[in-house]
Amino acid sequence: MLPENEISRVLAVTAHPDDVDFAAAATIARFTDRGVEVVYCVVTDGDAGGSDRELDNGGMAELRRAEQRAAAEIVGVRDVRFLGYRDGTVEQSLDLRRDIARVVRQVRPDLVITHTPERNYSFIAPSHPDHRAVGGAALDAVYPDARNPYAFPELLQDEGLAAWTVREVWLNGHETPDHYVDVTETFERKLAALRAHKSQTGHVQGLEDALRERFALMAQHAGFGADRYAEPFKRVVTT
Repeated sequence: MLPENEISRVLAVTAHPDDVDFAAAATIARFTDRGVEVVYCVVTDGDAGGSDRELDNGGMAELRRAEQRAAAEIVGVRDVRFLGYRDGTVEQSLDLRRDIARVVRQVRPDLVITHTPERNYSFIAPSHPDHRAVGGAALDAVYPDARNPYAFPELLQDEGLAAWTVREVWLNGHETPDHYVDVTETFERKLAALRAHKSQTGHVQGLEDALRERFALMAQHAGFGADRYAEPFKRVVTT
């Protein structure tokens, strides 16, 4: 397993604006607090989300990009990249694998955080089809695409992006997580980041109480004790 003190660069690959904040914002804040460079790669602009349909899809996309950048600032992330895929129609395609592999080679992270490609039957929220497609494509981009100089040769030949091996992937939303991060000290920033996504969270009654309950339960599962919060992941060693 990759020791956290050997992590200097992290790439979070998610389907929509706000996905990283629901799943891992407090963990991200822990990383940035100790000087780790974190980059967000968001596959869609989230134009199919939200409850305010007075905005057209272009307007919603612009709003959600701005919300994600604001949320990222709260947890210390200043590099947010959008791939521009259509919300709700993402497929685990060769094009998506190539586009994520490109970002992996650009960022050269030790750790990638992304969605599980498996359906979670115990808690359906992480199982959005875009999430599963992005998680599967991100895993394929990590292994074998980004490390293989013969995969998508145009990345090397035309863009000068040399192969890169990611040491570990953390999957969020998995039904059986095996790694828990104690995020008690950064949990309030997670909530603040989620509040920045007003188009998605502003109308949801009781959201913060539900989040406190869920992530306190995760801390109990991890054995961290009472009055603690934890974010759960499934660790995949990729070296």
